[in-house]
Amino acid sequence: MTKRYKGSCTTILVGKKASIDGSTMIARNEDGAEALNPEKFVYVKPEDQPRHYQAVLSKFHVELPDNPLGYTSTPDAVDGHGIWAAAGINSDNVAMTATETITTNSRALGVDPMNPDGLGEEDITAIVLPYIHSAREGVQRLGKLLEQYGTYETNGICFSDKDECWYFDSIAGHHWAAVRIPDDAYVIAPNRFNIDHFDFDSDDTLCAPDLKQLVDENHLNPDPEGYNLRHIFGSSTVKDTRYNNPRAWYGQKYFNPEIEQSPIDQDLPFICRTEKKISVEDIKFVLSSHYENTDFDPYGTTNTEGQKKLYRPIGINRNQELHILQIRNDVPKEIAGIHWLAYGPNTFNAVVPFYANVDDTPAQYKNTGAHYTQGSQYWLSYLLGTFGDFDFHLFEDFENIFEQNTVGECRNIQLETDKVALDKPDTTAYLTEVNAKLADVSFNNSNKLLGQMIELAAPRMKLQFTLHD
Repeated sequence: MTKRYKGSCTTILVGKKASIDGSTMIARNEDGAEALNPEKFVYVKPEDQPRHYQAVLSKFHVELPDNPLGYTSTPDAVDGHGIWAAAGINSDNVAMTATETITTNSRALGVDPMNPDGLGEEDITAIVLPYIHSAREGVQRLGKLLEQYGTYETNGICFSDKDECWYFDSIAGHHWAAVRIPDDAYVIAPNRFNIDHFDFDSDDTLCAPDLKQLVDENHLNPDPEGYNLRHIFGSSTVKDTRYNNPRAWYGQKYFNPEIEQSPIDQDLPFICRTEKKISVEDIKFVLSSHYENTDFDPYGTTNTEGQKKLYRPIGINRNQELHILQIRNDVPKEIAGIHWLAYGPNTFNAVVPFYANVDDTPAQYKNTGAHYTQGSQYWLSYLLGTFGDFDFHLFEDFENIFEQNTVGECRNIQLETDKVALDKPDTTAYLTEVNAKLADVSFNNSNKLLGQMIELAAPRMKLQFTLHD
């Protein structure tokens, strides 16, 4: 039997009227099944996109169109179990992040079993993102692929363009549903089936053509009125109360502190609104969080060991990379797509605003090996995270300063670049050069932080002996 590789991510979507600058944003932690699963950042040119696609973890294969777009991507750095392109922005400024592993139930699987020879997480981004010209078109292409080929797992996927954000839940073996997120709303989506109330007649919903019939004819709806897809197709387990729901609770608590909710609530809302305009920094904080200022913080000093281990945090040692895919509306289209990226455990890293309209990616972010090597941002970020975890409070202030200064420096470069990029003879080449500068800022500041951590920690080593002992 083929070994399946699954992650356990957390996703955030922000509509353009909910964001601080009028951009759309979709973001996700890519969490590996294990602590180390090396990732790289690449740009896939149209000529490098395959025309025949063959999966590694299943028998799925498909002929792809002849006119792919170029796109940024964060695939696995080590070959052997598929591409896992994960997320990116294509040359038409359409963004996609896939996939969020989600839950299902035996009723759904009974009427629509999984297809072991279908498509899965390793395949989705590479066979969809290069061929779509809007977020809605992304939903429709993926939906048709699922209907035709089926899947061996259930996933949540997001699409965005300058106007719309869509969230997509795959359902059992061959079905799916998607919702357009209102422009003034945000979503926090952990590893559960996330769509709740669903209007089959709305222009802001899409689904498999026979989905409503499937529900009605097979008596899948437990509610007397309406269609709550989480109730129909999702889970409501003890694991959800400890592993999934608390992450939605904490994200919603951050954006809406005025609302009292329980971390174990099975019906935390899907679509949320807040009066505060949401920034990249807000998304990064939530995706890095470990329940700060609650009784459940693993780094807490006044809570019990039991409380520290009660709920699964958002920021964990299995974070491989964090991306925030931003499509801006206040700049020309040539510089609108920003692929914000950070590697490693998110409590200890900084996110960098890479332009998506490029023809290559920086060496520190692209050349990731299977094992630790100098010159790799992935491995340097993991070194900082591993080191920092052993005495979090000793290094906390230095890490916070590092993150603030790194993002601040990168934002300054971005602002200056926005002013002049379209005046350059070759905008794409210029943005590629700027991305290299941004990578240098992150890499150099990361090394500076590592030096500071060593200087703090070395005097505290247990292996000590002086002339005065």
